[in-house]
Amino acid sequence: MVDFCHIVPTPHLDLVEGRSSHLILAHLVEEDDTYANWYGSNKGNSRYILDNSAFEMYKAGREMYPSDQLIEMGVAVNADFIVMSDYPGCHSSETIRAAEDLAPKFREAGFGTFFVPQSEIGDFEDYISAFAWAASSPLVDYIGVSILGVPNAYGVEKDNKMQRFLSRWKMMDELDRRGILALASANGKLIHFLGMVDGPNEIELTSNYHIDTWDSSAGCWAGMHDIEFDNSPTGLVDGKFEKEVDFDLECMDNTLVEKAKRNMRYIDTLCEEIYL
Repeated sequence: MVDFCHIVPTPHLDLVEGRSSHLILAHLVEEDDTYANWYGSNKGNSRYILDNSAFEMYKAGREMYPSDQLIEMGVAVNADFIVMSDYPGCHSSETIRAAEDLAPKFREAGFGTFFVPQSEIGDFEDYISAFAWAASSPLVDYIGVSILGVPNAYGVEKDNKMQRFLSRWKMMDELDRRGILALASANGKLIHFLGMVDGPNEIELTSNYHIDTWDSSAGCWAGMHDIEFDNSPTGLVDGKFEKEVDFDLECMDNTLVEKAKRNMRYIDTLCEEIYL
C-alpha cells in the first residue's frame, strides 16, 4: 500500500504521531522551534523526507529555500531523504543542474536524494526528459511527482480543475507507456506523489501505478475549514480548498477537528484498500 504522509498545523501534530512516513517542511524546521523539536524527538522508526518547501515558496511568490541550508535542516530532524532544489515553471536543466551539484553533498552528509522533475509551463516533453533523467541517474534515490510540475507541463495548473485533477494520472500513463516507470523501478527508484489536487480520489485514479509514499495537508486542512470529503467523482465536489495552510492555526472547535480526522481516515482507507 502507499504510505501516506499527512501534513497538519503545528498545534495538531498529535494527529500524525506514530505514522510510518512523514514529509517535513524545511522552512518550518528553521522558523518554528516547536515543529522542529517535535519531529526531532518523535522519529522512532519513521521515514523522514525533508521537503525544500518549493510549493509553498512558489505559491507565495517567494524565493526558493536556500539549497545550502537544507543539510542543516536535515540534520536538525534526522531526515532520511532531502528534496533537492527544484524550480517550478523553469526549464528542466535548472533542476537537473541543482541535483548534479547537491546530490554528492547530500550523500556525503548521509542523506538520500529526492529529485522533483520540473519544466517550463506547457513543455510536456521537457518534463518527460527530466523524469527520464531521474529514472536513470545514479544521483537520484527518490522521484517526486509534483502537483505543480505535472499540471505546469500540461499548462493546466491554473483555473482548470478538471484537467489538473487528471494530469498526474495521464502523466503516469505516458511514463508507463514509454517504459520510463519500468526503468525507474529497475534502477530501484522510490516514487512519491507531492501534494493532492482536486480531491482524494486521485489515489484511486492512479492505483495502477506503484507509488511508495504520498503527502498532503488536504485531509486536515479542509476538515478544519468545515469541508468534508464527499461522494463526488473526485471526492471534493468543489475541488481543492485553495487557502494557503496556516501552520500556526490551533483549531479549538472539536467538531472541525473530528471532520479533519474523518478526512484523514478516508485517505488512509483508500490507501489501504487500493494499494494492497
